[in-house]
Amino acid sequence: MTSHDCAAAVAGVDEAGRGPLVGAVLTAAVILHPDRPIQGLKDSKQLSPQRRLALAAEIRERAWAWSLGRAEAWEIDHLNILQATMLAMQRAVLALPWMPGSVQVDGNRCPSLPMPVEAIVQGDSKVAAISAASILAKVARDEEMYALSVQHPAYGFDRHKGYPTPEHLAALKQWGVLPEHRRTFGPVARILAGSLV
Repeated sequence: MTSHDCAAAVAGVDEAGRGPLVGAVLTAAVILHPDRPIQGLKDSKQLSPQRRLALAAEIRERAWAWSLGRAEAWEIDHLNILQATMLAMQRAVLALPWMPGSVQVDGNRCPSLPMPVEAIVQGDSKVAAISAASILAKVARDEEMYALSVQHPAYGFDRHKGYPTPEHLAALKQWGVLPEHRRTFGPVARILAGSLV
């Protein structure tokens, strides 16, 4: 790889897990290889779990470079979800094995990075590298929710992935708040304050 290749490379970045009440927000950065295209990339939410897993394996194998970043629940509580997401995106890009010339991020906000960054609304549906990042982030976060479900089966994390579904809210009422819950998110904060969800 030449310095020209690095300068011309664009990393796509996306996140998974802004809305859930539990766990980290995960991000991924992906630099696709121009000579090794991956078919079927799209927003991870438009793919079945099985298709996401298959594409994630292909991305990890065929991409020029990829990495994951994260911000933990306590960081989300300390910073707020937007700033924690920006931090996780920074961590993903800076964890790449080499630095791209520029970065494209899904959404309308850009993390602070040492190279040009462009925010693209609905980028996960428009830009292949961002689609790839959305898939890696989603698969990684789902795996963490499956693992958390094994530790705490009463909460159903394997089914709702930490989102505030009726099942999750009922479990919060019955079993209480876990260390992994985000304490500043409304339903969790209300439980901690002693009121109903």
